[in-house]
Amino acid sequence: MKLEEATRKQNSWVVIPKPNSRATLRLFCFPYAGGAAHIYRSWSDTLPPFVEVCSVQLPGRGTRIREEPLSDLWQVVEEAAQGLQPYFDRPFAFFGHSMGALICYELTRQLESENKTGPKHLFVSAHRAPHLPRIEPSFYDLPDDELIDELRRLKGTPSEVLENPELMHLMLPLMRADFSVCQIYEYQAAAKPLACPITVFGGLEDTVTNEQLQEWRQHTTATFKLKLFPGDHFFIHTSQESLLRELAQALLPLASPTS
Repeated sequence: MKLEEATRKQNSWVVIPKPNSRATLRLFCFPYAGGAAHIYRSWSDTLPPFVEVCSVQLPGRGTRIREEPLSDLWQVVEEAAQGLQPYFDRPFAFFGHSMGALICYELTRQLESENKTGPKHLFVSAHRAPHLPRIEPSFYDLPDDELIDELRRLKGTPSEVLENPELMHLMLPLMRADFSVCQIYEYQAAAKPLACPITVFGGLEDTVTNEQLQEWRQHTTATFKLKLFPGDHFFIHTSQESLLRELAQALLPLASPTS
């Protein structure tokens, strides 16, 4: 067995729900704050057969539950770049929702700045353009009760979890680390925009506005597209069918092995 194949088999960074040796494109999917690789487990059922869905598993969740979650975006990017490298042996694209959008954007920047192979397409979802300042106050360091109130307001955590003290005792350190990744982040001006196309997805009822999403346009010299779906910040679940249909159409031009 080749070293690269052995590395992939024991790699903790990637979960592949349905391995597809005939795929000509890998789609790496990065989770939102508090999310794990399983949120993308059904995507392979809908996306075209030339796509192999690779769910990114960050430390502190899922199969990596015993690992310390990372609270600094630059450390996440650095470690993800190393962890995903064995899977960059065929064309790939990135998809990230909310926190995941920020991670895969900065990872793309790093790959391009180092003249390494980057994604053929960058899909960012439910996150304002990175250069826009954060308006809302940070809450990653709030007392437990207040942080739980914020989680309830964001509507991304089931009420049965929020009301379970034992589960919340396990979840809060992870949520603090993930929110820290997003809320401590400070944009550093790029020497040049990305070379790959950017497609942005947003929710019509999300607090991330159309104007904030449109600002992603300046971060690429290639094509740009914005598509909005019914729903709030978690339209990724409530409008999943429509989202995957749009994603599949955007991936079609990448079907060829030489694309």
